[in-house]
Formats: sequence, structure tokens, C-alpha cells
Amino acid sequence: MPLALLALAISAFGIGTTEFVMMGLLPNVANDLGTSVPTAGYLVSAYALGVVIGAPLLTALGSRIPRKRMLLLMMAVFTAGNLASALAPNFGLLIAGRLLAGLPHGAFFGVGAVVAARLVKEGRQARAVATMFLGLTVANIVGVPAATLLGQHLGWRATFLVVAAIGLLAMASLAKLVPHMPRDEQNGVKQEIRALGNRQVLLGLLTAVFGFAGVFAVYSYLASMMTKVTGFTESTVPVVLALFGIGMTLGALAAGPLTDRALRPTLYGSLGALAVTLVVFDFTVHVKWAALATVVVLGAVGFMTTTPLQMLVMRKAEHAPTLASASNHSAFNLANAGGAWLGGVAIAAHWGWTSPTLVGAVLAVVGLAIAITAGLMDRTPTHSRIVATSEAGATAQERTHAG
Repeated sequence: MPLALLALAISAFGIGTTEFVMMGLLPNVANDLGTSVPTAGYLVSAYALGVVIGAPLLTALGSRIPRKRMLLLMMAVFTAGNLASALAPNFGLLIAGRLLAGLPHGAFFGVGAVVAARLVKEGRQARAVATMFLGLTVANIVGVPAATLLGQHLGWRATFLVVAAIGLLAMASLAKLVPHMPRDEQNGVKQEIRALGNRQVLLGLLTAVFGFAGVFAVYSYLASMMTKVTGFTESTVPVVLALFGIGMTLGALAAGPLTDRALRPTLYGSLGALAVTLVVFDFTVHVKWAALATVVVLGAVGFMTTTPLQMLVMRKAEHAPTLASASNHSAFNLANAGGAWLGGVAIAAHWGWTSPTLVGAVLAVVGLAIAITAGLMDRTPTHSRIVATSEAGATAQERTHAG
């Protein structure tokens, strides 16, 4: 694999760390800034809102910027957002810092996925994209627990200073390792938007919203389930979250080659396995060892959906895949917010702390139904190329391999 994928993975590690670490720092932030934990929870929503807004907006604005420069600009905004969060004197400015840090998230992964796919030969593109996403999964194993501990001992501001430093490291890696990769001349804003309107792209995004919402319906309340139902202490929760991260990493490793071999079957299988796992979790959550084993499986099958969904929208967007790829991350964050909300509704309705598992299973089944419907409607071969077939695109790819 090209070393440029390492630079993308380092960037993904920083993004993944700052996205999820706030969940563990909410009590610290609330105490320091004199607000309640539920109010501090808006910091999680602010980041997600930044992703939803920034993914299509920044991708469209950067449609004529060479891909390497676009990646560097996105990481610069990410770094500035985390630095602003670290230095925020009050809660309002911290909200603004989190929103700023979230803006480049989707655009970075959208451009990064296209770059990763162009760095390798045909037939290995899904593996390249999955390698970039490994940084995101490793962040859940190492970055988030370490950053949470740092915030608990040195203050939450230290956490965001360290994440900003990771952003600077990522920028240096991107500048050194990613080859120059110019935009194809025909890929303007209009063509990107036109590609986003493709029926298969829209169905892919809808699949992501419902299918991945099944994961977050449970993940958002996993700590509470483990303490209130399974019987673990609060000190064990970071271990449980790390196990989920290990499952995510295993899922990412498996998804790459499986997606390269058979995209839609991998998507169908992962969504089906997700629905089954969520139903099983409703029973295993009452037994400690079984609950831990199911958490690993849940992380694996949940994250296995991301690579085929990412590749699907990129391939169906044909010669203008960047906006569709970025919008996929808006879809994932809508899934995050929607799944968490529906899981919370079930708990508030007194259906029990395990009720989000069945809510998640229903959402996964809806996602699977949409994916199967899209597959039946699709008359275009799923092995269509991601890279543009223009002479400029081919030349850029040859230059990449030569470098």
C-alpha cells in the first residue's frame, strides 16, 4: 500500500479522536464552565451539525481546488477548530469551536476516499479506502481512551491542544506523502451536484441514514446499558468502548477485500448481520462475558457497512464522486443523531434500557430493505470505475504509481 494512505489514516485518527472524545469529557467541561451535563451534550451535536453542513458546502466550494491542497486546507480548518476549542473562554465559544472542527470532517473524508482509491490499482480500491478508515477505528481503541484520561488529569483543554497537535502532524504527513493530484477539468460544481442527484447515489445515502442509525441507537447508550443492566462498574466503561473499537477495526479490515470482491453482497450481509446482532444483544446484555463478546461483534458488523456504502456512492457518482462521497458522511452523522434520538425515545417511553437494541434492529432492517431495493433497480455493473477515464485522470493515476 502507498505511504500516502498512512497520511490519510493519521488524519482520520485525529478526526475520530475529536469526534468521540467529547462524550467522555462532558462532566469535566460542565463543571469547568458552570453548566449541566445535558447542556454540555450540545457540544456533541455541534460537531455533528458541522459535519452535516460542511460536507456538501466545503466540497462544493473546493470543487476546483487540487485534491492535495484541499486535504491540507481541511486539516488546517480542523486544527484551528480544535485550537479554538482549547482556548474557548466560555461555553458559547466552545460550541463555535466544535462546530468549526466538524465542518471539514465530511469534506476531508470525501476527498480522501477519492484520493485513496486513485492511489491503487483497479480491484484494490475498497481496501485503500478501508485503510484510511482504519485511522478512525484505531482512534476509538487508543485515541479516545487516552484523550479522555488526559482530559480527566490535566483538564479538557489539554485534550484539544493535543488533538490540534495531531492535526499539525497530519498536515505535515499529507504535505510529504500525498502526491500532487489535480482536479479533472470537467468536475465542476454543477457536475458534482448532478452526480449527487443520481437515483442510486440517493438510495445509497438513504441506506446509510437508516442502516447506520441502528448502530448509534445502541452505541449512544452503551455505557448506561453496561452499568445499569449488565452490572459493570463505571470504571469498566472505557474497556467496553475499546472493545467496540477493536470490533470496528476488525470490521474495517474485513470490509476492504470483501467489498473489492463483491460490493452489494458485502453491504447486504453486513446490514443483515447487524440486525441479527442487535436482536441477540437484547438477550446477551444480561450476561457479562456474552455482552462483551456481542459488543465486539456489533462494532465489527456495524463498521463493515461503511466501506461498501462509501464505494457504492463513489462508483454510482461516476466521474464526479467527491460531493457524493462527502455527503455520505453527512448521512452517517444524520444516522448518528437520528439513532441516538430514537434510542432515547424508547428509553423515555419506559421500554427499558435494552430497548435501543430492538430499535436499532428495526432501523438496520429498513436500511437493508432500501439497499436490496436499490440493487434490484440497478442495471449498471457495480464494478464501474471510480477514477475518471479522461486522459488527465489516467495521467494523474500513472504519475501517482510512478511516485
